[in-house]
Amino acid sequence: MRREFLIERQGKSFCLYAGLLDEAHQRGLKSIHTELIQAPTDGNNRVAICNATVVFEQDGVERTYTGIGDAAPNNVAPAMQTCLLRMAETRAKARALRDAVNIGVAAFEELGEEESANHAPRAEPRRRTEQSPASTRSPRNPEAPAGPATQTQMGALKALCDKQKRDLPKVIEQECHVTPEDLSAAQAADLIRKLNTPPQRSAA
Repeated sequence: MRREFLIERQGKSFCLYAGLLDEAHQRGLKSIHTELIQAPTDGNNRVAICNATVVFEQDGVERTYTGIGDAAPNNVAPAMQTCLLRMAETRAKARALRDAVNIGVAAFEELGEEESANHAPRAEPRRRTEQSPASTRSPRNPEAPAGPATQTQMGALKALCDKQKRDLPKVIEQECHVTPEDLSAAQAADLIRKLNTPPQRSAA
């Protein structure tokens, strides 16, 4: 897996779902099929469960791998509690793809809220900005942390969208063209700045 898709936090290594997908395409990914096992309801404590099946084909031989993912209000970030089905699906696909491409470390998207907060990417001190790889940072915001959006960023985005009476997942998909769980720290930083910027009023 390419280095840009691997992150290390507090001595532990994680891969990104985007990296798993990239690696899978290089190794002959043929299809990904997901199935909803359980929809979140009040009766099951809002737990969503999905199953993912990935099929690879190389030299005419097919290999199949499966994975199960769950998402609930107590194991996702507060801003993601409206995206339980998508989170469960992403986690299921990540687990199936990890088995398929033989990646032993957990995907960052698989972490629960507490684990994610403990290992959330943090911005490097200003004096070390020059040492950070340019490819992992936003050209408009070179000091944004690399890797996935942090819990702090997601909380800020949720507060801004609530204030503007907008739906956070829709805003992320419209403005950044990714799902909330795939939002990068650099994209989150740019989006926060954009939502904080008052719209320009046209001259009368």
